[in-house]
Amino acid sequence: MALAFEPRREPSRAMMLAAPVIAVAATLVAGAIVFTLLGHDGLQAVYQIFVVPLFNPYRWQDLLVKAAPLAIIATGLAIGFRANIWNIGAEGQYILGGLAGTGVALLTLGQGGVWVLPLMIAAGILGGMVWAGVPALLKTRLNVNEILSSLMLNYVAIQLLYYLMRGPWKDPMGFNFPQTPMFTAAQTLPIAVPGTLIHLGVPIAAALALTAWFLMARSITGFQLRVVGLAPNAARYGGFRQSSTVWLALLVGGGLAGLAGILEASGPFGQMVPQFPTGYGYTAIIVAFLGRLNPLGILFAALVLALTYVGGESAQTTIGLPAAAAGVFQAMMLFFLLATDLLVRYRLVIRRKAGDTPPAAPVMANPSSETRRIQAEPTT
Repeated sequence: MALAFEPRREPSRAMMLAAPVIAVAATLVAGAIVFTLLGHDGLQAVYQIFVVPLFNPYRWQDLLVKAAPLAIIATGLAIGFRANIWNIGAEGQYILGGLAGTGVALLTLGQGGVWVLPLMIAAGILGGMVWAGVPALLKTRLNVNEILSSLMLNYVAIQLLYYLMRGPWKDPMGFNFPQTPMFTAAQTLPIAVPGTLIHLGVPIAAALALTAWFLMARSITGFQLRVVGLAPNAARYGGFRQSSTVWLALLVGGGLAGLAGILEASGPFGQMVPQFPTGYGYTAIIVAFLGRLNPLGILFAALVLALTYVGGESAQTTIGLPAAAAGVFQAMMLFFLLATDLLVRYRLVIRRKAGDTPPAAPVMANPSSETRRIQAEPTT
């Protein structure tokens, strides 16, 4: 006998929902084993990262704050992924959004007014869209693969950030540290819940996810994106242009990544620093797939991935886990999610090998008279 994968007649909706749960559970088990083999207390590592923050009210504030940018970026990426437009450059678009908004903040540093922060947010969205427009232009004009072009631009964005922090935007009163001046009160994101760390970006993330879910499910634009992703030939027959879909998907993804960038710069950071790239753009890819490319599922997936950041920071001080522990759990989660996704279109079955004798037919202990008569009749 041997195990084999057998194609399903249609994708399993039950496995579609169960795969993320199985992936998270497998990540916990595998993570405990891996860190035990590395000389740490594996069970304690999983407990500190995935359990302790859930029962600490102060950690819940951190969870929501870190989940907000992940949810915003992942929502934009999911829109493109639905149309088979693979934007892997969200990290660079996140950085450019933060830089564009910071540029406005530096220009208005000595000014006040309620118009300053909205202008910074608009600049952040525009910065992310401009950065995403580069792979969109290359894709539509030269047929350059958007995966490679968007990914390479991430490193360009990081180098641009380092140049500005060590050069033109360096704070002359910052004791030679590569950073900008601190943002003023008019340039800082307000607190949404008084007495907590929960800033305005958290409800913005939830509102954007709900809006994206409604547009994808109920609008012509959402229908266009889904059709282009599922049936490109049918989309062309229906008059949906591939080039316009590419521009739409990449600009929306870049704009939301840029929004997340300026919300982080004007919120938790309060200035621009070289440590601004936190890997949110890459982690958001995992969030999008863990949430099944559904904006509502992305909200829950963002909380799960935010646990790896918040719990990972806590585990460094409590049990001495390395700083890379969060990245290890994130990578394993993506690996197990891709593996379990196989069960959506295939089922695991047991097949007998050639030469295996089939099991003998069961013998009745007390056969009926009719059964005895049939067995006694000669065969022709």
